Amino acid sequence: MSADMSDGGIGLVGLAVMGQNLVLNMERHGYAVAVYNRSQDKTHAFIDGPARDKRITPTPDLGALVAALAKPRTVMLMVKAGAPVDAVIDQLAHLLEPGDLIIDGGNSLYTDTQRRAGRLEAQGLGYLGMGVSGGEEGALNGPSLMPGGTRELYARVEPLLRAIAAEAKGEACVSYIGPGGAGHFVKMVHNGIEYGDMQLIAEAYDLLSRGVGLSAGELAEVFTRFNAGPLASYLIEISAQVFDKVDAETGRPLVDVILDKAGQKGTGRWTVQAAMELGVAIPTITAAVEARSLSAAKAERQRAADVLTGTGVGFHGDRDEFIGLVEQALYAAKVASYAQGFALLEAAGREYQYGLDLGEIARIWRGGCIIRADFLDDIRAAYAEQPDLPNLLLAPFFTQGLVERQAAWRLVVQAAVEMGLPVPALAASLSYYDGYRSARLPANLIQGMRDLFGAHTFERIDRDGVFHADWSED
Repeated sequence: MSADMSDGGIGLVGLAVMGQNLVLNMERHGYAVAVYNRSQDKTHAFIDGPARDKRITPTPDLGALVAALAKPRTVMLMVKAGAPVDAVIDQLAHLLEPGDLIIDGGNSLYTDTQRRAGRLEAQGLGYLGMGVSGGEEGALNGPSLMPGGTRELYARVEPLLRAIAAEAKGEACVSYIGPGGAGHFVKMVHNGIEYGDMQLIAEAYDLLSRGVGLSAGELAEVFTRFNAGPLASYLIEISAQVFDKVDAETGRPLVDVILDKAGQKGTGRWTVQAAMELGVAIPTITAAVEARSLSAAKAERQRAADVLTGTGVGFHGDRDEFIGLVEQALYAAKVASYAQGFALLEAAGREYQYGLDLGEIARIWRGGCIIRADFLDDIRAAYAEQPDLPNLLLAPFFTQGLVERQAAWRLVVQAAVEMGLPVPALAASLSYYDGYRSARLPANLIQGMRDLFGAHTFERIDRDGVFHADWSED
């Protein structure tokens, strides 16, 4: 069977679970798909299993994949980021013809996407770097899609992307993001926000578990209640599911037997690096990345636990009241974390001339993606009201919400410090809030020291200009 593009066909390279599920999604929406995977065993297992009797054509090599497609061809890559993507592109570039299009749907670094787009454009080939979020379930049933490249190339595949994307309130969770590496930059920041979100939730769990003493079953009930309020989101929902799962081998809650070492694939670290290059503060996301790194040092932490003492202070107070305080603190910290992520998007849009529509990005994150949450509607509304909003913290809706919750936020962080429980992300969000609302910060002393030891100069509060002091006089 030929995956004829005139009949809605497309080629896909890379049949890991995400790739397989995207293929099934496309085929379910009326598109014939030609597929190739480096391991033919995986291809055969897919064709003999989930793809049986569907309009999905296996091919033994990239040449056969290209030959199965009608011109102009479209080939999507679902390949591990980095060198593997370049290797596949190198092969395809010799097989495709001017007018053909490659879509990279993996988690590629945005600078790599920019480089690849320029190289392929010189050969007359189109290139879209597209963020895909939603995990395995999203890929199958509807992900959030963030395509970057030229508007013309996006328009060419828009019907396909709208067909396979998730829907939220009747709207497809896909939109043209911007030129070059814009799509992958936005997906990278999405993942950075995801890191922050997950760490904040984990810290709330730790406070309620180690701090207050809630059982996994009680935590499942608490997080189910959280999900019925302002915190309603996919990550809160699945947290309740994790707490509710019982380990078949031990009969204990599964969360209690999972080793406390969190993995990471690099997108969180890339987000922090990009923020540093652009001079944007994202302390919550940075704390989340560092927390995962510290969690990986399990053996060291176990040795340290035997010699480094804590406060020895246990929880004292009303348990139900504290649960309510944690809910408020988690919401406030989450808003601060999203504000940091959107500030990074705004800075990148300006610096790289992406022309990002922040309200539209919030819209397409409402469904399919991992950070989908009810309050993304509020973020979208904030940017609709003020398109040039410098920071989400200044949107009246969020300003009011933070001011109302800051007392609870401070009490929760204070309680964590008293009990000796680490809350790096909750505290970082609070410090970001306090730093952003401070008309004056102690950076004047830093600049004075820089001028003293390195003649880096400084500005003054009482007149314009750049100055250098003769510190030797003192």
